[in-house]
Amino acid sequence: MSAVAESFWTTLPLGRDVTLLARDGNGVTAFDKPAGVLSHPNEGGDEPRSLLNARYTIDGEFFSWTDATGREQKLWLLNRLDSATSGVILAAADGELANEIRGQFKKKRVRKIYHALVFGVPPRPLELWRDLLAVERRGGKIRTVTSAGHVPAECQMSVVRAGRGQTRLALLKLEPRTGRSHQLRVQCAKRHFPIVGDQTYGDFPRNREFAKLAGTKRLFLHSLETTFAYDWKGKSFSFTGRAPLPDEFEKFL
Repeated sequence: MSAVAESFWTTLPLGRDVTLLARDGNGVTAFDKPAGVLSHPNEGGDEPRSLLNARYTIDGEFFSWTDATGREQKLWLLNRLDSATSGVILAAADGELANEIRGQFKKKRVRKIYHALVFGVPPRPLELWRDLLAVERRGGKIRTVTSAGHVPAECQMSVVRAGRGQTRLALLKLEPRTGRSHQLRVQCAKRHFPIVGDQTYGDFPRNREFAKLAGTKRLFLHSLETTFAYDWKGKSFSFTGRAPLPDEFEKFL
């Protein structure tokens, strides 16, 4: 029997085009976040552009709102995605449970799979990428570089599909083994396979050409699947959230 009332899930103040993908009886849930939607509000007025159209407490990492009965409800965020990245994002309806699962992230016991559409085709279908990154924060913005870095970053890359003929695009499967800011975007760019639509680390002239062709300026990076196991109240559980790959990722291959 679910530990969280059904009405809690059916009345969530979901953000624009956000969908609930999966949930378990303990209150762990996965959402599909569209590109352009914030993981959480960063400042006043951001609520309508966020995963939930609700207040967010940064210190506690939870959303809160008042339901139709006047009762305060909360949902704890478990991970984040850049606003430009689409796909799986996780939350929990219990604060203690949220802390347990966040511990799995810290212990690197969470398997994450991304798909990225990139310019160029890697010469080898499977590679393990290892880099040392430097993460800088300037004026509230994050910038990650591969020069003079000391933060280890590791990712397994495999080619899912390569474009035919003159279409020099490839769909990559990326499995990060570390969780650094902008890691996948930087690791792709370093190897001269910039992610399509990347406005920070990408190929700007090719982005403009592709945007005219495709009619979209989105970043073509998608969190496809997240899987982990956790212990709760003396029992072991496993959870998987999977967000379907948007159609535009394969349209030009």
